[in-house]
Amino acid sequence: MRVYAVSNQKGGVGKTTSVVSLGGLLARKGYSVLMLDLDPHGSLTSYFKEDPDEIENTVYDLFDLNTNEINVMNLIRNTNVEGLNYIPASTALATLDRQLGSRNGMGLVIATALKQVSERYDFVFLDCTPMLGVLMVNALAACNHLLIPVQTEFLALKGLDRMLHTLEMIQKSRSRPLEYTIIPTMYDQRTRASVATVNELKVRYSQNLWDGLIPVDTLFRDASKAGTPLTVLKPWEKGSLAYRKLVEDLKIEESLEQEALST
Repeated sequence: MRVYAVSNQKGGVGKTTSVVSLGGLLARKGYSVLMLDLDPHGSLTSYFKEDPDEIENTVYDLFDLNTNEINVMNLIRNTNVEGLNYIPASTALATLDRQLGSRNGMGLVIATALKQVSERYDFVFLDCTPMLGVLMVNALAACNHLLIPVQTEFLALKGLDRMLHTLEMIQKSRSRPLEYTIIPTMYDQRTRASVATVNELKVRYSQNLWDGLIPVDTLFRDASKAGTPLTVLKPWEKGSLAYRKLVEDLKIEESLEQEALST
């Protein structure tokens, strides 16, 4: 099982779109995929037509100190795509940092929970909150690879800088460095801001920058309304093809095979 965290310390950069698109693409290829919504705003949860204000049996339950170990399978929902499942978020996730305080061991809750389903799923995608706290720490501790979507406009670069600073802090507690890839999103070649931002990314972060681009595509919005990944709904549209290229360039499928050989 390979775990990918999708995170940036700025909202609205395409995190949920990336999780859903990648998950849908891999499920369509025949892999079993689990997505976790680790954002109190619940964008992933809302994508699949559930209300994070009212929902029960969510990621939040994994952090419940008043119960014994939760059976992760009881939290998993199906989507309308075969092989693509998710665990929803609750807005109660926003209270975790206050509730948990400085309790030891709270940074490994997600990693421990995923061990329960490691034989069931090929890939896991973590849709992360933009806030630094226990949820982001859990995501970075649990993942094999960090994907950082960056909207191609100048304000998004500040969120990227904060994310990389957080990653630098987390790296100190990991046994080996966490690989990460910066993914330019919402690219519009007609605007100066998009072109200039991509050029700035190439200058400052070339070593970890994906050389592709996720374009602006209004069909992503249509797919969200349908509650289906664009990579499944319309797999040959430009947005879907961009995520297909991302999977190929990052050798995501090959990474699963390599992990299987090493275990």
